[in-house]
Amino acid sequence: MTSEENINNSYSYNAMPDDKDEKVSRYQIDRRRKQAQLKRQVRKSKHNVQLLLVFSRLFLLVALVLIGYFTLKLKYWRLNPHAFDSLGNTSIKIENNYITPSQRILKAIQENDVYKGPIFLMNTDEIKESILKIPPIQNVYIKRFWLPARIEILVQEREPAITIAPNENVPPIAFYTKDGKLIGRTYLPLNPAFKTVKVLTYGSFNGTKFDKEMIKFITNIARDIEQYSKEPVQYIDLRNPDDVYVQIPTVKIKLGSVSPITYPDTLKKISGLPSILPKVKILNKKVKYLDLRWQNNLYYIKLAE
Repeated sequence: MTSEENINNSYSYNAMPDDKDEKVSRYQIDRRRKQAQLKRQVRKSKHNVQLLLVFSRLFLLVALVLIGYFTLKLKYWRLNPHAFDSLGNTSIKIENNYITPSQRILKAIQENDVYKGPIFLMNTDEIKESILKIPPIQNVYIKRFWLPARIEILVQEREPAITIAPNENVPPIAFYTKDGKLIGRTYLPLNPAFKTVKVLTYGSFNGTKFDKEMIKFITNIARDIEQYSKEPVQYIDLRNPDDVYVQIPTVKIKLGSVSPITYPDTLKKISGLPSILPKVKILNKKVKYLDLRWQNNLYYIKLAE
């Protein structure tokens, strides 16, 4: 082997490692380039997904707003503009009023304008205040209904206790409720379902106005007499505080002067009615009144002249 061949072989031997390194370097460069491209694609995909989510949320929000807007605009959510004109429509219903005419309640409602917005946004306080101005009404509950829009008015009325008349031949001209409220003849006559005591009076008893305690006292007298006589009280005459009378179907009972302080003694005399009334019924003469003012369980039957 010549020296030249040795040189060529040496050159060829030394060149082989350089080719291998070049191939490795090129592979690494390609790999890094592909990794960089892949990362860019991943970032781009994430960005596109984020944009899609943003636009989807925006679209959903706009859609919800539009749906809500057009839903609120539906006429079914709103009261009929003529809801308060009369009772002959399905937009308003009045219940539980046994003393106050429905027309009177409607008149109070008409003091307010018909709400033009959706029924579930309607404030009913003003309507309630208007109805509460009616004397017999103690409380008001207003319910709102959707689809179709309507309101239901449930009233709670004061409970009548005694009716007032100037004499036994005149129908009641007013009545008092259990809480001491005086109601005029506008709301008379009362429904027969109300059990009240008719009182003959000129507006007071022994100089005292009819307050809650006095009303309770009078109704207690009627209750006790009915309990012992087994007959209904037709009226109690309080026109003369010193001569109080109670009329039952069998006879007029004279109690004389009564008051919450002296009533326990009067009640003892009333408790004797079961033994007295049978004797009154067997009399063949007309009895003017039965006098219970006597002491020691004595009684006096006053005959009519």
